[in-house]
Amino acid sequence: MSKMCEVSLLGSFLVVFLSLISITLGNVLELTPSDFDEVVNGDAFVLAEFYAPWCGHCKALAPTYDQLGEAYKHTEDVKIVKVDADAHKDLATKFDVSGYPTIKYFKKGSTEAKEYSGGRDLKDFTEFILGETGVKAKVPIVREEVLTLDPTNFDKIVKDTNKDVLVEFYAPWCGHCKNLAPTYEKVGQAFKNEPNCVIAKVDADGHRDLGERYGVSGFPTIKFFPKTNKDGEEYSGGRSEEDFINFMNEKCGTKRTPGGGLNDEAGRIEAFDEFAKNFMAQKDKRESIYEEAKGLVDKQEDQKMAKYYVKVMEKVTKVGDEFITKETSRMERLLGGQISSAKKDEFTKRTNILGQFAGAKKDEL
Repeated sequence: MSKMCEVSLLGSFLVVFLSLISITLGNVLELTPSDFDEVVNGDAFVLAEFYAPWCGHCKALAPTYDQLGEAYKHTEDVKIVKVDADAHKDLATKFDVSGYPTIKYFKKGSTEAKEYSGGRDLKDFTEFILGETGVKAKVPIVREEVLTLDPTNFDKIVKDTNKDVLVEFYAPWCGHCKNLAPTYEKVGQAFKNEPNCVIAKVDADGHRDLGERYGVSGFPTIKFFPKTNKDGEEYSGGRSEEDFINFMNEKCGTKRTPGGGLNDEAGRIEAFDEFAKNFMAQKDKRESIYEEAKGLVDKQEDQKMAKYYVKVMEKVTKVGDEFITKETSRMERLLGGQISSAKKDEFTKRTNILGQFAGAKKDEL
């Protein structure tokens, strides 16, 4: 059992802000005092994690716990939930929670909490729940960071004109391939949220016809198949994680960084950056700038982010310039909490956009 994070004074300071934020974390239901009794009412078996947003052990558990929620979303007999016990101390006290994360379970037909003291791997949780309920988990298939290709799926993936695909042709016995493998996996991790920018590999020794089709005579050979050229192009760049990521960013138009994050340009639209700066600097022209930006949203490739620029303008108009500072702080807190990688991408893009408004506000001062 993981060592618990002791309750800290820092968590108490964060409560003021985080208690106002309601977030659905993946497949796990977030409960508060207003709905806890409604959900934990004896109608189903409930596994509940009492966590704190600042707790390192809670953050480490988050991906596994989200997978657990996915594994039981097919049934009403098992519910996977969590409670911000630092923000809702009344619930923590009610169930004798003194450290984070604490996991309790409630049997079907009962609202009495019992301590869960088992292991914290996905297998540990699902075996425990199976023993308590008889309900089998539907464990999701985890997407490969580097997609494995073979004759059954090679053409479907590589020749898809909606995808830019980087393919490593390797041999299992090849020493250079083995040395490259950890780096290549990191590249796959960096692009896991980019469905049209694919990092793939194929055993060209086991599937020699594929290697021969593309003139592979040594291992590893790396080829790039852009949307516009499915004959393939030889990759001759460097083989560090950064080299691969820079190459794919240039080819795919993505903004990835080593580790899978996004750089400070992600989500931004050059024309709307100008709108943001002018909006903050020219208070007497805000209405006309807002209308102009709003009228161009539908013409943007990334309409979602264009709409966010407009939404920020609306909020500033309604509540004042201080919205920028408050919303930026909120995004930073969310980025430091338990969120999925997709949410992290979304909040990073929002933070980057807010930065364009904040920069103009700072220049004005």
